[in-house]
Amino acid sequence: MVTDPIADYLTRIRNAQMAGHTVVDIPASNMKKKLTEILYDNGYILQYRFDEEGPQGTIKIALKYDVDTKKPVIKELVRVSRPGLRKYIHVDGIPRIKNGLGIAVLSTSKGVITDKEARNLKVGGEIICYIY
Repeated sequence: MVTDPIADYLTRIRNAQMAGHTVVDIPASNMKKKLTEILYDNGYILQYRFDEEGPQGTIKIALKYDVDTKKPVIKELVRVSRPGLRKYIHVDGIPRIKNGLGIAVLSTSKGVITDKEARNLKVGGEIICYIY
């Protein structure tokens, strides 16, 4: 049993990229599905597919690499809020990741959204992770 499924999700992606894999399979949940959609919408992964086989289902993620250097597009995946120490932030305190080049993913009353969407909607919430 995994105590922090979001950290496990980020670690599986990080490890697959370090090993040079093109596809990674991750056990599915609604939060992980939303995180995967955010990664896709912001251009960090090539594609994804939700398989509903089994009791939980899986997410298949096609990782994205730079064509010339063969390095992963995602440089950093950092888990911020964790089960032992939750990090909540007001809309005025939402950080800009790498001067706007990266994204922060927040869980808000409007759903799981990026830092830019949270500023536009003027909502704060729990900071899930930073992606750069």
